[in-house]
Amino acid sequence: MAELTTVARPYAKAAFQYAQEQGALNEWSAMLAFTSAAVSEPIVASIVENPAKTAQQQADVLVQLCSDAMDSTRRNFIALVAKNKRLSALPAIAELYESYKAELEKTVDVEVTSAFELDPQHSESLSSALQRRLGRGINLSTVVDPSLIGGVIIRAGDMVIDGSVKGKLAKLAEKLNS
Repeated sequence: MAELTTVARPYAKAAFQYAQEQGALNEWSAMLAFTSAAVSEPIVASIVENPAKTAQQQADVLVQLCSDAMDSTRRNFIALVAKNKRLSALPAIAELYESYKAELEKTVDVEVTSAFELDPQHSESLSSALQRRLGRGINLSTVVDPSLIGGVIIRAGDMVIDGSVKGKLAKLAEKLNS
């Protein structure tokens, strides 16, 4: 993964800088997300990674699939990525681009996994508390995992807060076994 990130970084930086200069961060974000999802599909991947196809043909496939999110600059970007045989790096490019965008906007994506569905009031109070703690805007998404028994697991970037009953039981078992 580190190698793919190394390959993706210059493309993501260039796309981000250009999008920022043009005031088109969201448009580029949408295009990168869509093309990233497209090349992750086995059928599309088999077409765009086919060595019998020229770089232009590979780029054309993606441009046609994502025509709603494309303008001439974004088409040129995809053509350049295809020319350099880096279409498989599009998911990493999109991920890095989103991290640059979040850094600029001072936001962080937070995933909350809970044993039960959170009601809107709890989601809002959790979001407010995390915003105060992290000093950033919060993009909160929730996932339900009944195996947690109770409590929540909060993931924000590389920070993980495990307040689940399952996690506490695992820590207790670990202490008892040592």
